[in-house]
Amino acid sequence: MNYKLLVLDVDGTLLNSNHEVSRRTLSTLIKVQQAGIRIVLASGRPTYGLKAIVKELELPTYGGFVIAYNGSQIIDASTGEVMFERQVNPEIVPYLEKKALKNKFPIFTYTEDRIVTDTPDNPHIQAEAKLNGMEVVYEPEFSTSIDFNPYKLVLVSDDENSLMELTNLWKRRLNGSVEAHRSEDYFLEILPYGVDKSGALSVLLDHLEIERQQVVAFGDGVRDVGLFEMSGLGVAMANARDSVRACADQVTGSCDEDGVAQAIEAFILAKMQSSSIPLSDLNRQSTTSLMGNLGISYTYASPSRVEATMPVDHRTRQPFGILHGGAGLALAETVAGLGSMILAKPDEYVVGMQVSGNHVASAHEGDTVRAVGTIIHAGRSSHVWNVDIFTSTGKLVSTVRVVNSVMKKK
Repeated sequence: MNYKLLVLDVDGTLLNSNHEVSRRTLSTLIKVQQAGIRIVLASGRPTYGLKAIVKELELPTYGGFVIAYNGSQIIDASTGEVMFERQVNPEIVPYLEKKALKNKFPIFTYTEDRIVTDTPDNPHIQAEAKLNGMEVVYEPEFSTSIDFNPYKLVLVSDDENSLMELTNLWKRRLNGSVEAHRSEDYFLEILPYGVDKSGALSVLLDHLEIERQQVVAFGDGVRDVGLFEMSGLGVAMANARDSVRACADQVTGSCDEDGVAQAIEAFILAKMQSSSIPLSDLNRQSTTSLMGNLGISYTYASPSRVEATMPVDHRTRQPFGILHGGAGLALAETVAGLGSMILAKPDEYVVGMQVSGNHVASAHEGDTVRAVGTIIHAGRSSHVWNVDIFTSTGKLVSTVRVVNSVMKKK
């Protein structure tokens, strides 16, 4: 299957128990994006709480997206544009506050980089603020202070029975006004009516003109089952409940066992080794990288040979109008880097180790040079590439030797 979109729940799926993206998982996700598959983070977290993860995964570079607040908002990571949003009607907030006070449940909501609450010392609210890197703001007159349309509100209690009773009551009484769900044992979450992760994903797929069969979704919670149903391949984590695992097409390792990386390596990267290389996607996604800034464009790729072109212009020339040697080395490393990524096994990643070049002729401004990389050694721990750079008339400009180190993911 030609997968185009990878949808990831965050907590309990992408992140391990320490709320971190492991080295192996990060390397795998960068590699899959370099192969042309875009990533969507689909989380109950607020948008602000996902910013660090978006940056770590380099989603802005590779054209990724964020579904935040369990579906209330979709963000284009490349531009920061809000593509879709739904908000809770603020007129219902006083009613929610009244019920919270009657049951002695703390209540909170999110705005920008702050959590607004009537109970700032509650340990669950403090933990939520720390998890998302947000400030806690105390507002004793909670509903009066909400002068904005919230994406979601949350009631808090360690009394699961009382919280469940209120959940069931609101599912009946508020049906058509809001969605009421348990997101944690101690959280009752209020969302705009009709909002969930799968609905937001459907909006995104329509926008991108991507078929459901071209989507892979990962999750560990009940709120992720809808993502499985919207995808060609639904993958549950081993740490998910039995009922969630039963709804998935595949079950992978737990979030502490690099389960996301395991599945991507088995179901996506391993099958890419013999498939065509999506050069148009790679070129498009590299527009904001060094490769794009230098005007480098891949033109051919196979396991033994990679070619690319680069213009000799204001970006790549020396002050007196000839190709800069450093730009030539960057072109050679770009070619050899893609070649090694194609050769690498699913459980491996590649790091540039050494580059040395011999410049034998000049290429002048206005020309376009062509780099041809060929593999001369494909060992278990290193790849050695020879990259020749030619002018448009076939004159040899430089010959470059690139050594890439091949490492196992941990």
